[in-house]
Amino acid sequence: MAKRKKVDAEANNDWASYFDSIRKVCPWSYPAFKKQKIKIQDWQGIPEDLGENLAIVYVHKHASPRLLKKIADRMMSARPAEEWLYSHPRYSGHSTEVPVLIQQDLAHLSMARQQLERK
Repeated sequence: MAKRKKVDAEANNDWASYFDSIRKVCPWSYPAFKKQKIKIQDWQGIPEDLGENLAIVYVHKHASPRLLKKIADRMMSARPAEEWLYSHPRYSGHSTEVPVLIQQDLAHLSMARQQLERK
């Protein structure tokens, strides 16, 4: 498997490579990113409303996997219409190269998952 480039919040080309690399598990993410429907930004402690975005990826550069999980769990409880995921370079597989929190609309994500199951 080809080594992925290091992902950086400011380098959209690297994010494009990352989303391209996860097409098998998340086929909607690359096209959404190319259409500028996935926002990438640094985590400031308070999430934004998704607005027109399908997802917001918050880069939390120095967070441990445990901290990311705690934040994601807290956000899931506080914002039940959203799905909060996290990724950390310590994990293998399709993980990001920097620690991130991922905010998505739960209804949209559920619909995308159902479409994958039908295939």
